[in-house]
Amino acid sequence: MTPKRALDIFLGVPAAIFATPVVGLLALLVVISSGWPPFLVQTRVGADERPIRVLKFRTMRRGTPTLAKAELLRSDLARARSLYTPLGPLMRHLSLDELPQIYHVIEGTMSLVGPRPALPSQHDLLALRRRAGVTALKPGLTGLAQIKGREALTLATKVRLEKHYLRHASIALDLSIIARTLPALLSRRGAF
Repeated sequence: MTPKRALDIFLGVPAAIFATPVVGLLALLVVISSGWPPFLVQTRVGADERPIRVLKFRTMRRGTPTLAKAELLRSDLARARSLYTPLGPLMRHLSLDELPQIYHVIEGTMSLVGPRPALPSQHDLLALRRRAGVTALKPGLTGLAQIKGREALTLATKVRLEKHYLRHASIALDLSIIARTLPALLSRRGAF
């Protein structure tokens, strides 16, 4: 077991135990406010560009096409906002829609820290990651891009930060990113 995997288990298991009642409550609130199902499962790009299945809370109305948030915002901001469920904007601003992914950390398809898992349709992001060697990394719940500006960053800036992480990855860097994640989420900087 690598030190990074040991950290994922050491921090991920207690986090999952703590998160389980919150996940249950949020699932109930999603069902009450916008119907069944509370979750959606998406195919995302994992380490070495292998497909992985990722669980998220449903924040958009049923039948909404699977697009990256930035793609929706670029195409039509008003339309994108109209597609949210009642709890969708709050869940996205605080990244609560991604909370169920803590279970993927325990199963080993994701890590606590790494690049966010891309949709297969995000060809521009994947091409930049491929050139930077970042596709070798396991996707993470958080990463440098999430603490430095999230969706307000350009794709090139995100990949530059991911490449920096790849070159300087360490337990100390992971702990630093994890510690800065909650303040970054609460500031809502770069959240759409």
